[in-house]
Amino acid sequence: MMKGMTVHYTYVDSPLGELLLTADDGGLTGLYLPTARYPVTVAPGWTRHDAAFTEARTQLEEYFAGSRREFELRLNARGSAFQRRVWAALVEIEYGETASYGAIAARLGVPEGARAVGLANGQNPISIVVPCHRVIGANGSLTGYGGGLPAKQWLLSHEAAHSGLFA
Repeated sequence: MMKGMTVHYTYVDSPLGELLLTADDGGLTGLYLPTARYPVTVAPGWTRHDAAFTEARTQLEEYFAGSRREFELRLNARGSAFQRRVWAALVEIEYGETASYGAIAARLGVPEGARAVGLANGQNPISIVVPCHRVIGANGSLTGYGGGLPAKQWLLSHEAAHSGLFA
């Protein structure tokens, strides 16, 4: 988070455990799973402001209930220009679908950039909303996920189970 910027946070219950959400005046800056490889904790100076996350909480509840496919939230993820391009590409992966790192790299015009896409994917601070869980290995395997492979498997299975409801 940037110095001098007010950071708000809240917690949201989910089937994956208690999610930590962060935001600033520009929008949602983070959504962190409790099972993360590098857990994020509330930092000194952050302000709990549950009311600021009403819409995010509602949309997450709808997602976990299986009635929401896309999020409509103001996002303000911080990263390099390349990371932001990768994160924008993640949002384009359809609900219930997956894409490989190589396919995303090719879509971004860097066909040899699968490893760079993987690194950017791993730095995505707004999991679930920016669906990094939808990225898999070229052979269809579930590769690393910052929230842990069981969480990734749960999210993909959840979307697969509910994707037929919207046909």
